[in-house]
Parts: sequence; C-alpha cells; structure tokens
Amino acid sequence: MDNRILICDDEEGMRRYLAKMLGSWGYQVEVFSGPTMLIRALAETDAPADLLLLDIKLPEMDGLEALRQVRLSRPELPVVMMTGHGTIESAVEAMKIGAYDYLTKPFPQEKLFALVQHALEQYRLREENSSLKKELRERAVPGPPIFCSQRFAEVYELALTVAESDSTVLILGESGTGKELVAGAIHYAGSRAGNRFLAINCAALTETLLESQLFGHVKGAFTGAAQAQKGLLDEAHEGTLFLDEVGDLSPVLQAKLLRVLQEGEFIPVGATKARRVNVRFLAATNKNLQEEVARGRFREDLFYRLNVIALELPPLRERPEDIEPLALHFLGKMAQKMRRPVRGLTPEALAALQDYRWPGNVRELQNAMERCAILSRGEQIGVSLLPFRNQGIRTPASPGSDDSPLSLRAAEETQVGRALLQTNWNKSHAAKLLGITRKTLDRKIKDFSLSADAGKGES
Repeated sequence: MDNRILICDDEEGMRRYLAKMLGSWGYQVEVFSGPTMLIRALAETDAPADLLLLDIKLPEMDGLEALRQVRLSRPELPVVMMTGHGTIESAVEAMKIGAYDYLTKPFPQEKLFALVQHALEQYRLREENSSLKKELRERAVPGPPIFCSQRFAEVYELALTVAESDSTVLILGESGTGKELVAGAIHYAGSRAGNRFLAINCAALTETLLESQLFGHVKGAFTGAAQAQKGLLDEAHEGTLFLDEVGDLSPVLQAKLLRVLQEGEFIPVGATKARRVNVRFLAATNKNLQEEVARGRFREDLFYRLNVIALELPPLRERPEDIEPLALHFLGKMAQKMRRPVRGLTPEALAALQDYRWPGNVRELQNAMERCAILSRGEQIGVSLLPFRNQGIRTPASPGSDDSPLSLRAAEETQVGRALLQTNWNKSHAAKLLGITRKTLDRKIKDFSLSADAGKGES
C-alpha cells in the first residue's frame, strides 16, 4: 500500500502501538508527539498525506484547535479523532468542525482497521471525483477559434476586449459562422469564467417550452409539471447565458426577457414571487433586428438593451484564407476519432473547397470534413469525396461570372439545397427559411434526390 498515515498523540506507548499496527498492514506511518510539530510539517511541506489520527487530549493545545489549524493547511485531509470515554462530547464537536470520524480508547484492532480502510476509500473517491470535475471543466473550456484572416482577427480581438466587462453583447452573422464559439470565448476570457456558461436556441423550442426552460416553473404550473424545476436563468446565476437566435423570441417572451435585463429579476412559470438573478447575457441572431423592429416584430427597447455592443461575424466566403486551416483542423479531429489514416487534402480538393461559396459557413465545412473522414480510405481527401460535388447542390454563381442562367428547376434545387445545408438539414427550419411547408419540402427532397451527409441529423 502507498497510503501515508500521520499519527499525533502525546503518549509514546500509543504512538508505537499504532505505528506498529498500521505498518504491519502495509501503510507508511509518520508520528508526531504534539500538534505544533504536526501543523508546522503540514504547512511547510507538500508531502502527501492520506489520513491523520489525532488525539483530543494534547498538552500544547486543545485537539479541537489543532483540528482547525490542520484544516486550514490541508482541508482535504481526512482526520480521525482519538478520544477517551470522558471526551466523547469533544469528539462529536470535532466532527462538526470537519473530522471524518472518532475512535474511543481503547479500541480493538478490527475497529481501527475497518475505520482506516473506509476513511482511505472515501478519500480516494473524493480525490477521483475532484479530478474528474476538474477534467470536465477543462474540457468545457473551448479553445480559441481557428483563423488566419485579418477580417476575423479584428472581430475576435474586439470580442476579447468586451469580455472584460459585464455588458450585453449581440453577435450577428449568418448561420454556421461560429456565433456560439465566440460567445464561449467571451465568457471564458471574462471574470465569470469560473461559473457556468449555458446556451439555448430560441428558435428550436415552442414558446411554452422555451418559457419553462428559461424561467423554470413551480409544481402544478401546467399539465405534467409534477415537480418544480429551475430554469436556465437560475442555473446561470453568476455566470453567462447565451441566447442563440434571439430574433425568434415571441412578443411575450421579449417582454419577460426585457424585465430580466432591466431589473435583474424574473417570475418562474406559475409563481407569484419574483426571483433575483445575476446573469451576463450574450445574444446572437442571423436576422436584421433593426428591420424586425421597423416591421413591429421585435421590441425596440429590447433591441437597444441587447445591442450594447455588437459583433458581426463575417461569412466563410468573405474570409477564404481560413478555409484551409479550418478544413485541416476538422479533418484531423475526425480522422483521429474515426481512426482513419487521413493526413490532408489533394491540391484539387483544396482548390474546390476555396472555390465553393459555403452557404452553411463553418458548420457546413465541418460537416463536409466529417463526411470525408468517414468515407476516406487513403491518406488524402480527393475531389470525389466532397459532398457538394456529389449531391448536385450547385455553388451559386458569383456576381459578374460568365455562368449561364440556371433553369427554373435547377434554381429551385439549388435554393432547397442551400437551405438544407444552412440549417444543417433541420427540415423544419429549412422549410421556414424557404417559406414552404414541411410536407412540401419533403416532396422536393425526394424529387431532387437530395440526401443528408453522414453524421447529419434530421428533425
């Protein structure tokens, strides 16, 4: 066994008895005759310790005070108090301070053995839990965006600057440009980085469900509300809440969100009492909110509350320098995950990627590289594996090109394909963008023989 156990007792006979017994069980043992030496040793060295056996009756200071001093320097160290029959009340008090357990002298070997094993096992589990939580926190922190273009560098620099404040930030840009990634960068570069970063897509839920998700609800607030549930506002207290597609909020939820931004309080669904909350808001949309305000579909006062600082992310077609590093990053990540030998792209494939207009932006590029990694069998990705070459979804002609006009059917196929790519094959959203019903969209997909890439979900 590698566990190191410390013993602090002023009786030499007890120290030798414990040291011999614990040593015979395979533990490393270090003894101290008084708390002063123990506390100094714990404060001055980083040597690991897994358990402390501490006597209540000590000549230099009270055992309870010694316990308080130990917990200041090693709060994670489990401490078992050793006490006589007359000091059991002190042992109970020690447990209130933070002792793991206590032993009443004289104690049989079996009781000591069982208690030491249990204490060490609990300590090991706590350490593993703490390590896992730390690892999860580190995984949750996103790395910086991948770019080399000056256009994106300017936006990212501004994002890091505004991260130092608590101001609301409105992130604008087409779908798939990386708005949530930038929102995460703002959160983790700011003073709230140690707290939660939560995100919700306001366009993906019905008004009723979105209200419950945001504000929470009390028991019996609606049919099926068998118990109270906290909303994201509560969960994001002292942290950051990212509202994606905020332009799709209903008028009712716009009014309720405005109150949170203005007053810092909200009322859960079905409740009568307001709750206060401290949340930083980041919002994103691919809509022109000023036009939405002019048309009466978005509250002007809420727009100004959200638009304290605006960041506009350029579409991928306007920063072609970023296509190659992004493609190689996604390709390498997926190749490692899928255990494929892929190492790069052929010059022809890279040229095709740079010529394509990327209506779905970075998200579409990521999906394309995922597909290529799945289907590849060699070390390099060729043109034949690129999805926009195989699916008949045509690249829109750039202004001033010599391309012949598309037929009406081809133009319709192109628009349907673009909408599906832009929404990552979310059919409900794509139908909304196209101004048609879901049933009509399904018919056109079948008519044009379109299909989702590998790894793309449908909804």
